[in-house]
This record gives sequence, structure tokens and C-alpha cells, in this order.
Amino acid sequence: MKKIIIREVKKKWAEIGKNANPKELTLEIELYKKLLNVFQPGDYYFFIFTPSFRSIDFVSSAVEHVLGYKPEEFSTELLLDNIHPDDLPYFVDFESTVVDFKKQLPIDKLMKYKSRYNYRIRKKDGSYINILQQSVTVQIDEEGSVLYNLVFHTDITDLAPSSQMTLSFIGLEGEPSFINVKPKSVFSKSQEVFTKREKEVLRYVLEGFNSEKIAHELNLSIHTIHVHRKNILRKSGCSSVSELLVKSIREGWV
Repeated sequence: MKKIIIREVKKKWAEIGKNANPKELTLEIELYKKLLNVFQPGDYYFFIFTPSFRSIDFVSSAVEHVLGYKPEEFSTELLLDNIHPDDLPYFVDFESTVVDFKKQLPIDKLMKYKSRYNYRIRKKDGSYINILQQSVTVQIDEEGSVLYNLVFHTDITDLAPSSQMTLSFIGLEGEPSFINVKPKSVFSKSQEVFTKREKEVLRYVLEGFNSEKIAHELNLSIHTIHVHRKNILRKSGCSSVSELLVKSIREGWV
């Protein structure tokens, strides 16, 4: 399944740069760092991505500080392989939504939007961090095919330890922004994880009801509610109610 997901995102990347004939990037990266017009809230690195070749052509040396990988080790394959398995389907759906958004933009606005969303990525030491990915197109050809994207990865683990993922398109140079955009759902479609009764219990849990109150509302024994709560945590892969809340919203369980 993972190979299918990765193959799909590479196909979408090719769409936005299908007519591109990449040439030497002559524009200064520092200029585009200013164009991105964003304060980096944590440690970060950046790289140049070529959609037509699905390749990373340059990565800053700071990647070693953030992820533990040397610049020459960092590649598209390494990036995709180290995205948290729970986040990978959303990453692909987000990227697909980004490509579709760019395809409908007029040529003169392609470089006036940055996409922004977060996901978890595994460092070389095996631990995960939550990164904010911000990407802006920095060079196109005469037909509007994307030649290069400048991508920033910022470690926001301390600021946003939650794994909840959100997608936004931020307008530059006076263009309107679109916040918390609902992505197209292909790989991240919600599946029936819980029984009808478990969904009822889950809804009350997320509203802050304790087991005794839930038992009263559903006319069930406290023992039965405890069993349902245990099964809900097991099926969701969560270890706490706060984690369950985030995942329930993200997965569309509530």
C-alpha cells in the first residue's frame, strides 16, 4: 500500500511540471526566502524541488541539524520513506490538492502562493518530529509548468506537538489566503473503525463525559462503558483521550 501511495504522489508532481524543461536556477535563494515572507518559529532547513523529475536538487546544510542526515543523503525517496505512516496518506492527499490548486491558477499568480501544512517525519536517530512544510513556486516556464519549488521544513514539535494536520494556501503580494482547506480524500478516506455503540461512547468521551455519566446516558453498566473505552483506544492506536481527540477529528470519526 505504501508503494502505491508514493507512486500516486509522484504522478501528481509530474502533472504540475509535465511540460517543464528545467534549466539552471539563476535566481538567488535569499530573494525567495524574503518572498516567502514568513518568520520561521523553529529550527529549519530548505531545499529546491523539481516536480518534473520528482527530485531534490539542493538542500541546505541545516538539514543535518534538524534531521541528522547530511545534505547528500537527503532525497525525495528518503523524505517519503520517513514520513510517519499514519501521516503519509494525508501527505499524498494534501500534495494532490496543492497540485490541483496550482493547475487552476493563472500563470501570473503561480508564484504568488505558498502552500503550508504539517506532518511528522522520522529523524536519523529514529525519533519523530512535527514539521511545518511551506512551499512556493520560484520558477516557471512560458507555458506555466513549474520548474522549481522552494520548500522550507521547520521543526514545530515544541510549538505544536499534536499530529493534527491542516492545509492552507497563503497569498503573497496581496493575494487572498485560503486557511484550513479541506483536501481531496483519496488515500485518507475515513474507514469504519468502530461499531455503532463505540461511536456513541466516543462522542460522549470527546465531550468530556466520564464513564459514569456515559453509562447513565446510554443506559449501560459502567463495566460495559469501560470495555468500550478500552476497545476504542486499542482500535484507534491512541494512549490518551487528548490524542484520541486529535485523531478523531483528523480521521473524521466525529
